[in-house]
Amino acid sequence: MADTLPMFPLNAVLFPGISVPLHVFEDRYRALVHHLLREPDPTKRVFASVAIREGYEIGDHGAQSLYRVGVRLQLTDVEAHEDGTFDVVAVGMERIELQRLDPSGTFPVGHVEPHPDPESAVPESVLERARAAFTAYRAALTALRSDPYEGSLPRDPTYLSWTLAALAPLPMSERQTLLEADDAGERLVLLTDLLRAELRAMNVIPSLPATEVARTRWSPN
Repeated sequence: MADTLPMFPLNAVLFPGISVPLHVFEDRYRALVHHLLREPDPTKRVFASVAIREGYEIGDHGAQSLYRVGVRLQLTDVEAHEDGTFDVVAVGMERIELQRLDPSGTFPVGHVEPHPDPESAVPESVLERARAAFTAYRAALTALRSDPYEGSLPRDPTYLSWTLAALAPLPMSERQTLLEADDAGERLVLLTDLLRAELRAMNVIPSLPATEVARTRWSPN
């Protein structure tokens, strides 16, 4: 059943379980933050984001075309500034599918439906290959720049798939493909292939890891 949520389209693909910092300066998204802060229960300060397929985050012609699958997020930290802007942190909760966007109010509102990641058994061989591919990529990148990830990888297959998807140095279209993958097993197989391709590219041009080329920054709006 469709629900309505404040919408914050971005030039970035977000993933469940991953925290994202945002700098909020445009009027409509400042209004969205004010709306969320009027909710006394912090657990209900939720909104959604989908990636912008074509267009821009700001201005009258922003967000001309949107992807449909995105993420519901919970606002967790807010820092207000004297100029009316905000620095906020939100954490991805679960996938949603955008059915319709209403931009007529003070901030965009989306009519969304749940798009859950089904629980399914992931073969241990798939998990091992994904961890090994990321470990090799991590070692290669650390030798050139800095470690892209602190700590040990999650053991849960679904959270592992979201963590690696967020860390993978990929263009937006491929990140969206990972977000839309049917389940954690399919996502981990895709990630393994993509990370191995990245390693091959780094071996050809070791001074230019694609992390520096293809990473999508969390754009302000």
